[in-house]
Amino acid sequence: MIIRAIITNDNLSKLLPINRPFIMQLKEAINESWKNIAPFWPLKNLIAVNPLQGLEDMAIEDALIQGAALFQQESLPQPMESVNRESIKWFQAFFDDGQATIRMPGRDRGLYAAWLNLARFDDRLCGDDEKKARWITSLPDTPEKAIGECFLFLGIPADEQTTFLTLMLTTLPGWAAHVKYRTEWSGGESGHAYPVTQAEYLAVRLAITCLLWPEARDLLSWHHKAVEQADRTASPINTITRAEEEFRLPLLHELEKQKPEPLENADAQMVFCIDVRSEPFRRALESVGNYDTLGFAGFFGVPTRIEDEVTGESYASCPVLLEPKHTVRQKHGCTESACSHSRAGHERLTSFKRFYQSLKYTFSTPFALVETMGIANGVWMGIRSFTPALAEKITQSVRNAIRRPEPVVSSMEDISLEDQCVYGEGALRLMGLTSNFAPLVVLCGHGSVTRNNAYASALDCGACGGRHGGANARVLASILNNPAVRTYLETRDISIPEKTVFVPAEHNTTTDAVELFTEGLPGFTASAVADLRKDLEKARSINSHWRAGQLGESLQPDNSAAHTATRSVDWAQVRPEWGLARNGAFIIGKRDLTRKMKLDGRCFLHSYDWSQDSEGKALTTILTAPMVVAQWINSQYLFSTLDNVAFGGGSKITKNITGKLGIMQGNASDLMHGLPLQSVWSSDQQPYHEPLRLMTVVHAPRSIIDPIIRSQQVLQKLFGNGWVTLACIDPTDQNTYLLNRDFQWDRFHSTEDKDNMVARSV
Repeated sequence: MIIRAIITNDNLSKLLPINRPFIMQLKEAINESWKNIAPFWPLKNLIAVNPLQGLEDMAIEDALIQGAALFQQESLPQPMESVNRESIKWFQAFFDDGQATIRMPGRDRGLYAAWLNLARFDDRLCGDDEKKARWITSLPDTPEKAIGECFLFLGIPADEQTTFLTLMLTTLPGWAAHVKYRTEWSGGESGHAYPVTQAEYLAVRLAITCLLWPEARDLLSWHHKAVEQADRTASPINTITRAEEEFRLPLLHELEKQKPEPLENADAQMVFCIDVRSEPFRRALESVGNYDTLGFAGFFGVPTRIEDEVTGESYASCPVLLEPKHTVRQKHGCTESACSHSRAGHERLTSFKRFYQSLKYTFSTPFALVETMGIANGVWMGIRSFTPALAEKITQSVRNAIRRPEPVVSSMEDISLEDQCVYGEGALRLMGLTSNFAPLVVLCGHGSVTRNNAYASALDCGACGGRHGGANARVLASILNNPAVRTYLETRDISIPEKTVFVPAEHNTTTDAVELFTEGLPGFTASAVADLRKDLEKARSINSHWRAGQLGESLQPDNSAAHTATRSVDWAQVRPEWGLARNGAFIIGKRDLTRKMKLDGRCFLHSYDWSQDSEGKALTTILTAPMVVAQWINSQYLFSTLDNVAFGGGSKITKNITGKLGIMQGNASDLMHGLPLQSVWSSDQQPYHEPLRLMTVVHAPRSIIDPIIRSQQVLQKLFGNGWVTLACIDPTDQNTYLLNRDFQWDRFHSTEDKDNMVARSV
């Protein structure tokens, strides 16, 4: 048999026909196999992704069946489980991002080279078999040639190679998804200290398979049976459409009844992120004062990289669909001495943490640490567990004593005046705010604050790459307060009154607190800012009370804000907030359309005025960027609810963090690449999120929408394959229309039966 011949004959591998045409065919198979895998971002900036993103080119009904065959198999062949266990061990070591005490050597040479250098010493791969160890050392230096030899070793025919490579990915999809991120979405691997390629990942997987399961060709037969089983199994599309009909019909019916009434002479205009959590807070704020609220992507249209000159942290603060074009440096303090003092405080804090971690994790000191600080740690754990609010106050007091808080100042040196003018005009036109400016225009980003929460960044701003949005709010506010930018805007028929001031802010979605960044604002704004702060606190109380009810808490309105604040700092809390659960629609239009509606935090709201967008440029941007991100979010919640094991993160209670980059269940599972059970289910038996596809509602004439769809392939894919449903509220005839999957419009009647509604979505 060729398998045994290769292992027993050291010279045979040199005679194998690994020539140029073979390698070219192999590279094509490698590229094709990765198309089924969606990327997975690390914990520090989790981004929502459709786990079936690689199947979006097919109708959703077909993708659900294909996805079940590839990703939803309850069990794998036992030898494949062994291959996975050993693969996970090596991937944990290589991709570790600072958690391991002893780190894998040779990582700077890449995954395949590092593994090849060490694998022969692995008893679980080679045992006492010297022939296996020699076979490892005889593998080619390049991963593509190694893959070719493994195929010949396993006897995989040419017409099955793409399928077999696909199975090498889908039988361990979480780690494959992380490699997809590293190789296609992290800005390239050229500057990464520990590079990896897609071919390297597959080469390691295949080599381990050869060593542990020489008969792995049987995996192809197993897969063909899995496909047959998926074809016979009932599709979840029926569950999805039932949830959709219950949500969409009332929503469209209610939208049809609205009679828009613009709000004149608002005391302030508040621009929130389109995030569904902003909707109930906007409604609460509008109920306590004369406020006009708008929705806009939370990065505020400025693709930046934020660099903190004190902490040294650098990150892209824009949607992952964009590349940062500018670097904004944040200083802490208005003077150099204040910034230096803040930097020294940060270094003291960092040094203390580093010292404590070194005592905790090195071999000899943990026992001494327990003896020395055991009682103190026990007392502190008790305080954190039973009085988390007090623990947070103590922690903040200590931090402030070591590092005095200083106002943040953003440097705009890297954004030219010309670019500032473009960003300023673009943002105002995109949100339809080109006249009737209020004295205060607040640009409110958002983020969350939680404790002991591995999924914390999943609650932050997706438009800011899983980061807080306050930094971007500061940038756009600075741009729009710039007199030179305002002079330019005057030439573009956007006249901002001299007394109008743009104020950056940040909404903490876990506590509903809104922080206004008022450093450097003119003195005449003091009274208006003070009044706004009072009303923001009232809105916080109203919205916290509503959110507490959604979390199953029965509280008095006066206690709700304190309760949500305590919940956010409770290190035992598995559900600090619901995040974007129950999201279902993306509404594009002026606030007049939805101001009187109670949407229960289920809708993304993007401000848009079709009358200022005759060519559809703004609408094209909204549909191809924010809406696409909303579809990713919607899909992540949908699939994490449908199958929390295959597409979600499993229970938080049994999770473990690996390499500071992801979550495993137990100590050797695949990387879990979705939302945890507690984010989408209210209990082990009852889901909270309703699994439904996104419905996009646009308030604009069909004559503007149609050319956009014809020109944008991504929209043809999402609408034509049923991943997103599109509804149009046409202001030219005041009727509502639904787009069929053949791109024809049907008039929506609010009295129509559910069967017709379902027929359009399938």
